Amino acid sequence: MALFRRGSGTDPADGRSGRWGFGRRGAAGQGAVPVLDPAYRDEGLALLLAQAGAGDWAALRPALAAVEDQAELTWILAELADVPGVEEWIGRVVADEPDAALPLLLSGARQVTWAWEARTGRRAEYVTEEQWKTFHERLETAEAQLFEVAEREPQWLAPWYFLQISARGASLGREIGRCRFEAAVRRGPGHPGSHKQRLQQLCAKWGGSHEAMHAFARASMLDAPEGSPLGELVALAHLERWLDLPDGEDRAHLASPAVRAELLEAAERSVLHPAYRRSLGWQKAHNTFAMTFALAGDAQTAHTLFEALDGTVTEAPWNYLSGDPVENFRAHRDRCARQAR
Repeated sequence: MALFRRGSGTDPADGRSGRWGFGRRGAAGQGAVPVLDPAYRDEGLALLLAQAGAGDWAALRPALAAVEDQAELTWILAELADVPGVEEWIGRVVADEPDAALPLLLSGARQVTWAWEARTGRRAEYVTEEQWKTFHERLETAEAQLFEVAEREPQWLAPWYFLQISARGASLGREIGRCRFEAAVRRGPGHPGSHKQRLQQLCAKWGGSHEAMHAFARASMLDAPEGSPLGELVALAHLERWLDLPDGEDRAHLASPAVRAELLEAAERSVLHPAYRRSLGWQKAHNTFAMTFALAGDAQTAHTLFEALDGTVTEAPWNYLSGDPVENFRAHRDRCARQAR
């Protein structure tokens, strides 16, 4: 398969204009030093993240308002919602612009992420009473703001994407989770982020089951056209299963012939398919597949994906492993490169 890299402005694979600078990358060739960059080595996104960190709504507002694609806007907002301190200034913008939906949307998105920061990623039994209280207070604020945006802008995808996350955190139940997922995909059919949130809802750790999780992942992949990014769901589902298994059984699961065949099918229908187009944040799917193939013992396929990444590391899924994500990436990349020769 011919792998490509974005140049300064246009991706030869999808002809995307470089209006935002998305996809512009530093001089990172093969074997590049691994870098965990929240902007994915992307100048346009780095600028937006810096503006969010500085509370520069005057610069952010026209940039966000100019994004016409709902999936693209949702992805950007999810990245901005991770910026610490957004909650400190976006409330003032909402108060100053009470009729504007966009600042309210960013505020709701940040409240969701901020809630999870209060809860932390620890298992429920290790979360303190005060953390639970803060978690639910912030989720309540997020729900109110996101539903207000959904009423004002009924065609927007983003409110329903974030409402899926808040519903899971607030334990609102399977039916509400399903309804919010369906509301999201009505506005953004095939939206990868919404499908990933649905996959999480179906995980055993959230009251679902391995069977339901795998069935959803596979059905979503097969229902989508070849080249769709939804093939990543299959890899994510197997990583969830891997996480749930004891030492020894976890690697054996991924390395089994049946699972390796499923992973290869998923990659060849998505990130390795000629029709696949790299959209914003494509590095996340490549990191997911690269780590999964590396753990499964398919060094050749993992090596192909590592080469495409040129050292661009995403925190997930490498944070599933103990230790530093960058060092984990480096170790598996270098091992797979040696084995693939």
